[in-house]
Amino acid sequence: MRRSTKAIAPLAAVLLVGGCGRGAGVRQPAVVAAPSPAVIAAPVMISAAAYVAAASSIDLFEMKSAELALQRAREPANRAFAERVLSAHQGTSAQLSYAGRRLNLLPAARLNPEHQAMLDQLASASDFDGIYRAQQRVVVEQGVRLHGGYARSGGSPTLRPVAENAENVMRANLQALRGSR
Repeated sequence: MRRSTKAIAPLAAVLLVGGCGRGAGVRQPAVVAAPSPAVIAAPVMISAAAYVAAASSIDLFEMKSAELALQRAREPANRAFAERVLSAHQGTSAQLSYAGRRLNLLPAARLNPEHQAMLDQLASASDFDGIYRAQQRVVVEQGVRLHGGYARSGGSPTLRPVAENAENVMRANLQALRGSR
């Protein structure tokens, strides 16, 4: 009996993702069809500590960049967006801090190197408004992925609702960012 390539391709993709493809007696085609959307969308599991560190860096970047935007932005839409972001991330930061303390995980008081480099670039930008918008798009999309993944599959029941709320905040920010330009 001959199996169709359509039936084998998803199985081969799962075996490859799971690290079971080699030497398992399954002959894999030279080119494997794209895995099903469920395999592609499978979130990468991160620890509660890693989530708190990444989320706190995003919150801190959002607040610091918003403060800069309130001082330096020339476009009214950027100033309005910065006010929204500052208020929203003061809230998500407080929630993260409260939940983190319950788990003995204090949010970082400083940015990760990637976010620090972005903030330094923004602080010295001659085209502040353009750089601010571009960076916001990157960080907000990063936040949607981080919070959404943790909300759906994070290991801490204490942090999952915090992540779900933060994902909603980031999605609203992304929508506002797209709509105000």
